[in-house]
Amino acid sequence: MTVLHPSGSGASRRTFVAAAGASGLAALLAACGGSSSGSKGSSGAAAGGHGTTLGSTADIPEGGGKIFPDAKVVVTQPAKGEFKAFTSVCTHAGCPVAGVSGGTINCACHGSKFSIEDGSVKHPPATSPLQELKLQVTGGTITLA
Repeated sequence: MTVLHPSGSGASRRTFVAAAGASGLAALLAACGGSSSGSKGSSGAAAGGHGTTLGSTADIPEGGGKIFPDAKVVVTQPAKGEFKAFTSVCTHAGCPVAGVSGGTINCACHGSKFSIEDGSVKHPPATSPLQELKLQVTGGTITLA
């Protein structure tokens, strides 16, 4: 569609460049995903649903954790026999977290680190904690509650 100016000419270069820039910016923002608005639990992606079996307690090292990418969940064991679950999507830019080591859940995209105990931010650029999820441990099986 051609936009006509009062003079009858087609769209100006300035109009075209502005429209192209705006649509490019919209695409870039959509691709970044996630949220850095500071709202707790806004991880940019839904975690596995209620009743989802994640794995065995034997798979979660004490003082560490394991990422379950299909469920978008990371399960940690901050102390022996204590299991926690968090969304595995970084609250900074929506990247999936890459690993658990040194007492933190680590995002490789921009270096954010989150506590294995409560999901709080231990190293920016993230400013919002990972959303904590409820777990049920029955025998040696970990399930989202």
